[in-house]
Amino acid sequence: MSINVAYYGVPGSFSEQALLDYFPNDVHAINNEKFEGVFKLLEDESIPYGVVPIENSSTGAVNAIYDLLNKYPYHIVGEVYVKVEHHLLGSKKATLDTIKKVYSHPQAFEQSKPYLDQHGWELVPYYSTASSAEYVKQADDLSIASISSQKAAQIYDLNILANHINYNTTNTTRFIVLGKNLKVNSSCDKISVVFTTEHKAGALYSALKYFSDFDINMLKIESRPVVHTPWQYYFYIDFEGNLNNPSIKKAIDSMKTDCMYFKLLGNYKSGVN
Repeated sequence: MSINVAYYGVPGSFSEQALLDYFPNDVHAINNEKFEGVFKLLEDESIPYGVVPIENSSTGAVNAIYDLLNKYPYHIVGEVYVKVEHHLLGSKKATLDTIKKVYSHPQAFEQSKPYLDQHGWELVPYYSTASSAEYVKQADDLSIASISSQKAAQIYDLNILANHINYNTTNTTRFIVLGKNLKVNSSCDKISVVFTTEHKAGALYSALKYFSDFDINMLKIESRPVVHTPWQYYFYIDFEGNLNNPSIKKAIDSMKTDCMYFKLLGNYKSGVN
C-alpha cells in the first residue's frame, strides 16, 4: 500500500525530487503550490507526511517555513538535501534572442543573478520553479522562459536554452519531512527547537550557554520576528543530539527555565549533504 505524501510545487520540482529521494518506494505524491497548503494537507488523516524546502546553501532560509513550523503542531521527522541546478527553459522554437520575460521562483532569480544580469529580461516571480515551467509550456510563447530543472524540461517538453545558470556549482537545498508525531529512535542525531527569551541583556546568552555546559554542538540559529510584538524574536536552533541521551534531556530542561516560550520541533536523522 502506497504512502500519501504532500509536497510543495508541481511535478518536476526540486521538492518532488526530495520526496522521491526520501521515500523511494511506493509513494503517492500530492502537490500543493503554497507552503501553507502543504501544512494544511496534513490535517487529512490519510496524509501522514509532507515535504517542504527550509534553506538553500546560496540564498539562506525560507522564512515562511520557519513561521509555519511554529504555527502548526507538526514535527520534523527527517531531512534530505538536493543539489539544485537551474536551467533556462523555453518553448520549442524559442531562442535567447526571442526571450523578453523570465518566470521562476524568486530564490531561483537570486541563485542565477550573475547570469540574468547579463541580459535585459523582465523577471516575473512565480510560485515555484517547476510551476513556471508548466506555465511556459501552456503559454507556448516565444517571448517567455522559465528557470527550472532538467526534469521539468522533460516533463513539460521544453527546450533548454542555457544550461547550469546558477552561479554556485555546489548550490544545495535542504528539505524537511513533516510528520504528525514526534518520532525518536537510535538513528536520530539532530534536534530542532524554537524559543523566545525575555527582551533584556544576557537573556539569549543564558539560554544558549547550555550548549557549552553540556558539550552540545549547535548547527544553526535563525531568528524570526514575533508578530504583534515589535522587536521580539523567535529563535530557531538546530543542534546535534538524541532526546534519549540524558545530557540532552538536561540541557533542554535547563533551556526551558530560561525561555518564555519553548517548542520542540523534532528529533531526526540528519541528511547526507
